[in-house]
Amino acid sequence: MVNVLRPFMVRCHRVIGLATALFLFVAGATGAIISWDHELDEWLNPQLFETAIPDNTEPSQRLFTALELANRYEQQQPAAQVTWLDLHQEPGHNTLLYVEGAADPVSGQQQRLSHNQIAMNPYTGTAQSWRHWGDISLSRENLLPFLYKLHYSLHLPDGLGLELGILFMGVVAVFWTLDCLIALGISFPSRRVWRKSFRFRWRQPGHKLTFDLHRSGGVWIWPLLLIVAFSSISMNLEYQLVRPLLGQISSLTPDAFDTRSARPMNEPASPQLTREQILAIATDEARRLGWKKPPGGLYYGALHKVYGVGFYTLEGAHGDGGLGPNWLQIDSDNGDILARIETGKGTAADIFVQAQYPLHSGRILGLTGRIILSLLGVLVAMLSLTGILIWLKRTRLTSPRRTQPDRL
Repeated sequence: MVNVLRPFMVRCHRVIGLATALFLFVAGATGAIISWDHELDEWLNPQLFETAIPDNTEPSQRLFTALELANRYEQQQPAAQVTWLDLHQEPGHNTLLYVEGAADPVSGQQQRLSHNQIAMNPYTGTAQSWRHWGDISLSRENLLPFLYKLHYSLHLPDGLGLELGILFMGVVAVFWTLDCLIALGISFPSRRVWRKSFRFRWRQPGHKLTFDLHRSGGVWIWPLLLIVAFSSISMNLEYQLVRPLLGQISSLTPDAFDTRSARPMNEPASPQLTREQILAIATDEARRLGWKKPPGGLYYGALHKVYGVGFYTLEGAHGDGGLGPNWLQIDSDNGDILARIETGKGTAADIFVQAQYPLHSGRILGLTGRIILSLLGVLVAMLSLTGILIWLKRTRLTSPRRTQPDRL
């Protein structure tokens, strides 16, 4: 059956490969870099991450807590609303806050800010540095956020109320996943010569080696390619495609964002409860549930009026290891617990969704997984490039001009 369909499958592989090659090259190359986004960002931008200790500072001087720093910044900048902060404070490091424009007291409309990430100095309680995360810029302070956003959205602008870049890369991932299945089928033309699909003709540089790098290279890492391709769909088209499909075979436990209607994008709500009150509620609930890890991060969803508190240690602050932290989602007005998200528990569909980012980033295996995924990003870029070179070679060989005698 495969042999009968082989010409059609080869043609599909060629068309899909060429249509997606450029986008996958960008995704692979950027993915190899952003596996180390925090480390590289900190190296490039010490002014954001490393605390500038004032002169004459006493060793015993009390530092501002993360909650105090968030409160102080909102007092200093009434037009801003803190939407994320790390509760753990790493010695010698600033506390990073993510902020959005708060609602105008008169009009209720969201106020505009020139930045969305603030580095607060825990010694002085003031902003040491800031930037707009995700700007299209190759400056030192914006390089890693630029590459990160390029990876999953190509920086395509939103439109029609949709995140068009995320949706576009999700569609690319659908075709990539389909192409992975087609490529495996055409890589093994027969049982008799299956070993050829694993070999590399290192001593025959040029087209033969290029072909082997593309075919055999893809075969050796095929399971990883399929995992990364499908997890790309899961993250970029989670609500448009993956969750509806999962719902046909298993139930998904809704969270607060599934059950609450969002406010208009330009009308964020201000919370009625303070972060301190929310943290106390979350800590008590986690203790009742028997969760051992401390609160590690806190976010506020202004369009849904939801607080989220994640439970993890300082060592797990960047999502390394396992399926990630447990979360509690809490009503920002009355403190009701809206959802309990405990990783590794729930329905089969719940655990499947939880696993997608850890699988895609390699963080499910900690440092080892990040190394593997970084190398895989390089190989994805290589497969895209060799695919284009093979097509160019074939095009040149089949060009009508090649059938004519060379003329002087």
